Amino acid sequence: MRNSLFKTMNKQELIAQIQKKKSFLCIGLDVDLTKIPTYLLSEEDPIFEFNKQIIDATHHLAVAYKPNTAFYEAYGIKGWQSLEKTINYINSNYPEVFTIADAKRGDIGNTSTMYAKAFFEDLNFDSVTVAPYMGSDSVEPFLAFKNKTTILLALTSNKGGLDFQGLKTEKQEIYKEVLETALTWKNSENLMFVVGATKAEYFKDIRKIVPNHFLLVPGIGAQGGNFQDVCKYGLNKDCGLLINSSRGIIYAGKDENFAKKAQEEALKLQQEMAHILNENN
Repeated sequence: MRNSLFKTMNKQELIAQIQKKKSFLCIGLDVDLTKIPTYLLSEEDPIFEFNKQIIDATHHLAVAYKPNTAFYEAYGIKGWQSLEKTINYINSNYPEVFTIADAKRGDIGNTSTMYAKAFFEDLNFDSVTVAPYMGSDSVEPFLAFKNKTTILLALTSNKGGLDFQGLKTEKQEIYKEVLETALTWKNSENLMFVVGATKAEYFKDIRKIVPNHFLLVPGIGAQGGNFQDVCKYGLNKDCGLLINSSRGIIYAGKDENFAKKAQEEALKLQQEMAHILNENN
């Protein structure tokens, strides 16, 4: 199964969706077979069926979907096929939605080119998360794809995120060095940055370095990030935020009504976002 058309989605199209839906919600499709409703396990492809129902119930409330590829790779070839069916379903039925392959790739040039082709061409995602540790020649092959977005890890939401990212050089913290250096790379206008919601107090300084780029913000909900603080310090003139929620939405329901429960949780966040967007014009 392959995508017949090469999908592109630029920054202005994403902004238009945010304005239309009054939402900057990204839903993480991190499917664990031990957590989905048990009746789905009798389906030929329970992962895809779970995703399909979540997507159909929430597509009008979310501007982005973010499958974490580990949750698919863990199930071998069948899991990868579920991922492929999921992205094809979104692209075919809801092409206006921004898609993120949360794969955290990054390697030397030729290898990064192949990673980029896998996610941008074969699977036809709009974006992919990339680790910056190996530097410019590991990231620029992703940035070379026109109207595709590379989402660079800057300051992550996990407990150990500051082990290295928060270390200070003579000049400043390493995550700030990552942000500043990345802006010098070729096609850096195609960058977004991952900044965890659990580090909300850092957003003010981050916005001084990258005032115009979008930030993908995990950590709201189950990880304890503060939504209001993230918006207070992270919003820019274009909104500039994609707030991700995974477990708090997709596992809100445990039985046949799971998609409706997911919709209800997504609606709560969307309504908060609409209020904030209205307040900030």
